[in-house]
Parts: sequence; C-alpha cells; structure tokens
Amino acid sequence: MKIKGKAIKLGDNINTDFIISGRYKFSITDMKVLATHIMEDIDPEFPKKIVPGSSIIVAGNNFGMGSSREQAPLVIKEAGITAVLSKKFARIFYRNSFNIGLPLLEVDTDKIDESDELEIDLDTGVVTNITKDTKLATGSVPKFMQELLRVGGVVNYYLKHGELKI
Repeated sequence: MKIKGKAIKLGDNINTDFIISGRYKFSITDMKVLATHIMEDIDPEFPKKIVPGSSIIVAGNNFGMGSSREQAPLVIKEAGITAVLSKKFARIFYRNSFNIGLPLLEVDTDKIDESDELEIDLDTGVVTNITKDTKLATGSVPKFMQELLRVGGVVNYYLKHGELKI
C-alpha cells in the first residue's frame, strides 16, 4: 500500500485543539464544515495548503496530544490529508486515527521540508523523499492495521468481515 503527496510541515506539540479548536466541539457537527477550520489557530492559511488526496502532514514531536476527541483525526481525514508523519504521536490519537483509517508513521521528520514530494510504502515502512532522493525507514505497519487502512477503519472492517480478528 503506497501513499503519495506533498509535505505540509508543522512543528512540535500539535495538540487536538490546534488540529480543531474546542470552540467548535458542539456548534459544528458536520465534518465537512468542521474540516474548513483545521489548524486555523496556528495557521489560518492551512486549509488553503491542502490538495485533497495529495497532502501529507509532517510534524515534529507529540502530534495529537491533548483530549481524546475523535474529531481531530476525523477532521484531518475529511480535509483530504492522506497521512501524518511525526517523530512521536500521542497514544490515544494514534489509536483513534487507525480506527478511522488515517495512516500515521513515526519517522525523523527533520529531513523533510515544506512541499517535499513524498511516497510512503506502508508494507515496507519506508518514506521516500522524491524531492531529495532520500529514504527514511519507519518500520512497517502491521498487516492487520494495513487492512484497517485499506477498508477505511475499524467500523468498515467489521461491516466487511462481521468480526474483528487480530
């Protein structure tokens, strides 16, 4: 399973309130509308940088820390982001992301710059920076988690197979 896209670079400690502000928690329930507010508190122009289906968030340490709201990974996926790379993810954010079918990989993101063209191979765990002609090893995504990503998350997996086999 391969993912291609351009890097949108962010820093360290991107918490769930930066991803989608808590002020929208109850006032906006439509994910398409909510996605128009993605990262607006740290970069009001962020939504304009996204090319749906061809953008990859590249962050520093502690991506997704904060509350356990599932809205944060849902908004990233709804906005058209195809994957998130970070040096380290918050545990609950990591689980919520795979549950909805959003690929995450831990990698040394210092070697990736804004707008670098990337290719992620989930089978081998290699991120290829096409722009710089370099490869970064991340470790492969386990087969079961790859299947979750292929079908769009745990709910779709259950609907397809009628049970969860781990």
